[in-house]
Amino acid sequence: MATPVLRAVEWDGTSWDDPSDDQLHDLLADMSLTWRFVVVERLDLEPAGQHYMQVYLNDDLSYQVEYRDGGPDRHFYVHVPRTHEAFAVEPVAEVLQGWARGRPGWREALPWAPLPPGEPVR
Repeated sequence: MATPVLRAVEWDGTSWDDPSDDQLHDLLADMSLTWRFVVVERLDLEPAGQHYMQVYLNDDLSYQVEYRDGGPDRHFYVHVPRTHEAFAVEPVAEVLQGWARGRPGWREALPWAPLPPGEPVR
């Protein structure tokens, strides 16, 4: 079996190797105030543990999305307000899927900002 490139981990520690775009979408859609986060790590990049995207569901059902691209100086975040539409997770899912697959345009899809020093990483 091939070495996985991606690993998604849910709040309870359940992990998925090389999740499909549909699985990534479903992991986000299944988030709740009990199951608040999903982390997707690139396993094929160095340094290990420094290439990931994580999504956290806030109390107001908005999302904090972060990605790290190699180290603390390459850690970015964005707040995505929750809309009242049935498919509110779509913009976040599309960015996560784009990042996971290396598709162009995912960085430009949201207004990323550097994560301030001392900001808690969820």
